[in-house]
Parts: sequence; structure tokens; C-alpha cells
Amino acid sequence: MSKPFINVAAGLILRADGSLLLAQRPDGKPWSGWWELPGGKIEAGESVLEALARELKEELDIDVTEATPWVTYTHEYEVNIVRLAFCRVTGWTGEPNGMENQRLAWVDPQQSLTLAPLLPATEPPLRWLRLPDQYLLTSIGNSTGLAPFLGKLTAALQGGMKLVQFREPAWAANQAEADIHAAFLQVVQRCHEFGARCLVNSAHPESWWAQADGVHFRATDTSSPEALRYAADKAAAQPTATPGNIPDTPSQLIGVSAHTADDLLAARKLNADFVVLGHVLDTPSHPGQPGMGWEQFAELAEQANLPVFAIGGQSAATVKLARQHGAHGIAGIRQLLG
Repeated sequence: MSKPFINVAAGLILRADGSLLLAQRPDGKPWSGWWELPGGKIEAGESVLEALARELKEELDIDVTEATPWVTYTHEYEVNIVRLAFCRVTGWTGEPNGMENQRLAWVDPQQSLTLAPLLPATEPPLRWLRLPDQYLLTSIGNSTGLAPFLGKLTAALQGGMKLVQFREPAWAANQAEADIHAAFLQVVQRCHEFGARCLVNSAHPESWWAQADGVHFRATDTSSPEALRYAADKAAAQPTATPGNIPDTPSQLIGVSAHTADDLLAARKLNADFVVLGHVLDTPSHPGQPGMGWEQFAELAEQANLPVFAIGGQSAATVKLARQHGAHGIAGIRQLLG
């Protein structure tokens, strides 16, 4: 017998300081006593944001003034399958109050949680919230560009950049591997000096991958033996989570570049931590190739089941628009480097 399928809108209610609101399921309901993100079923004829606003008014007596779609995630329980449309709520009026006598708690999602147990479908979004919302790709080009790039990278890291990808296929094609490997190690070291993580693109040798904080796989590399082996080793090394509690942040991250629905499926099979989707807008790095546009980006992002970074023509000026279309954040080269 097939399981019932339920569509749910769930809110990540975030204060300006980054703290997140969790609610404890009240007595008399399934999973009573477990902590979750507030929300509820999407009724016929409702959009996700309409359902979310209604549920948060009923559950917490707040009026949502600013919310954006984030990750749509499907979780299978023993008795049903729940499709959760997670949304970030950053504006509301009123003070959250448990209208069903449920307990509420503000937590720091960047730290280990003391609340337990967590509803299983609540664990992934709490992990995803720990991802930075900007992802910088390197643009060194050749050995003479290394010193100027490291200066700009340092400024970006001082400004709060926390996630970087070393990606230099053109340089790798034209210069000695030893030179570019030395540059890669310098970039990793500089990132670590500022508490940032550096992934290496799968265009570079597999022997480098363990020296980075993860690997970013090109769409064409996701089914390679090297990618599958890396993903399996990462899964085996991940500490087992205590039931109902968020596991530690992975020591190694997997990112995937995606352009199509098939690419997104490949990313899920690889158990990626996030995807980079695009290119969205026209960009100098893709001359003569028009971007997919925001509408197609939103349609694909909804299928990802993972946090999605928008890439292609992205800058501080596009962050709000990207989030309105379901992006976790933005990725880029020139505009993020400054």
C-alpha cells in the first residue's frame, strides 16, 4: 500500500542576529515532545508562502511580512511521505507565542544544540543553515596573477567570506602541475588563516582532494569512479548522529555544478551538501550563451532537495532577487572577489 503524501510549508524564523525559532510538538499530536520548525499542511489553492503565513498566524500569532522560499525537501516517515517547502522568514509583526501551549525556544543554528530530540525532517535544514551564503570561485589565471589574487582574497576573507573553490582549469592546461599545486596550497592556507573552507574543483588531480575541505564536482564528473569513491569515503567517515539530533558539520563538503534536472538528480545520488545552479544571467565567462533566467532557475531549484547557489551575473545587487527565487545564496568570481 502506498503511503500518504503530505505537502507542508515550514518556516525558519530567523532574527537579525541569526537565532532560529524551534517549537516543541504539543501533547496529543504525533511525535509529541519532539522539536521542529513551525508550519503545517498546504491547503488546496494555497501557495507555499500563503500556507506558511496562515500556519504561523495560527500556531504563533505572528503576521509574516517577509519570507522567501528556500529548500524543498522530501522526507519519508514510517507512515507517510512529507514534502516540506522550507522558507526563510526574516520579517514579522508580533511576538511568537505558542497558541497550542507548545514550548518555543530561540537557538543558535551555528552551535551544537541542547534541545532534543529533533524531528528527523528538521535535521537537514539545520545543517544547511551552517553553509555560508556566498561562494567564491578563484580566478588566478597564471603564476603572475597569484600575488594580486591573494591580496584580493585576503580582503574578501577579512570581509567575512567563508567558502571558496579553487578552480583553475585554464591555468592547469597551460602550466606545470607543480606550480599550480603550490598556488592551490597557498589558497587553502590563506582560507584557513581566516576560518574559511576551501574546496577544490574536480578538474584538478584526485591526489589534491584530501588537502582541501571538500571537492566541487563538475556536472560531467558526478558519475565518475573517483567521485563515487570520494562520496562513499565521506559517508563512512561521517560520525553517526544521535537519534533526533543534528549531526556534526561534515569535515569534508561536496558541491556539484548543475545546469539541468538530471544534474540535480546526480548531485542527490552523490549525497552532495549543496549545488551551484546556472548560469542564471548573461555573464562574460559565457559569451554568446544566454542565461537560463530566474524563472527557470526557480523551477530547477525547487527540484534540488538541497541548498542551491545561483551563479552567473551574481553580486550583492542580486542577493535579494536570488533568495526570492529559492536560492540559498550566490556564487561568483569577479563580483564576490571585489
